[in-house]
Amino acid sequence: MLPIGSLMWEHRLIERMISPIRKELSRISETKEINSDFIDILVDFIRTYADRCHHGKEEDILFRELAKKKMSDEHAAMMKELIRDHIYSRITTRNLEKAKESYINGNAESLKDASTFLNDLAELYPKHIEKEDKKFFYPSMEYFTQQEQDAMLKEFWEFDRKLIHEKYAKVLEEMERMTSF
Repeated sequence: MLPIGSLMWEHRLIERMISPIRKELSRISETKEINSDFIDILVDFIRTYADRCHHGKEEDILFRELAKKKMSDEHAAMMKELIRDHIYSRITTRNLEKAKESYINGNAESLKDASTFLNDLAELYPKHIEKEDKKFFYPSMEYFTQQEQDAMLKEFWEFDRKLIHEKYAKVLEEMERMTSF
């Protein structure tokens, strides 16, 4: 299996979140209310799965290794663009969470902001995934030997193995912070 195989499999899961986001946008448009539970679950999904797990493997492993290679100008520019997309996703997710909190605290104007950020995420991910799947991933594998690809895949698996421990260590730290008085 190519290392990009696991990344592309993760893309399929991330793509599935677009439909619920679009349905939530329709519901918000009809009810003029934010479902804070939906946003909390979405924010956790994006931060933990899409960003830390998926983008983490891309940035911390694949892109790190590609940066060591003499890439074409086109591929180097594409990698920078993909990183910018990841940063945009992080900022938009943070802004979505802030808009939800503002709405909960009584600022009805934040409903529009939350809808905008939800829509931005629903627009970003399909385009971003298409760029990676159709324009970047396969050509990027040509820079690596079979041994390098095998080592990368092994590092991906190790990354995933450690991720659950990282997530819940942070959850516990937050709980400890909340109860330290």
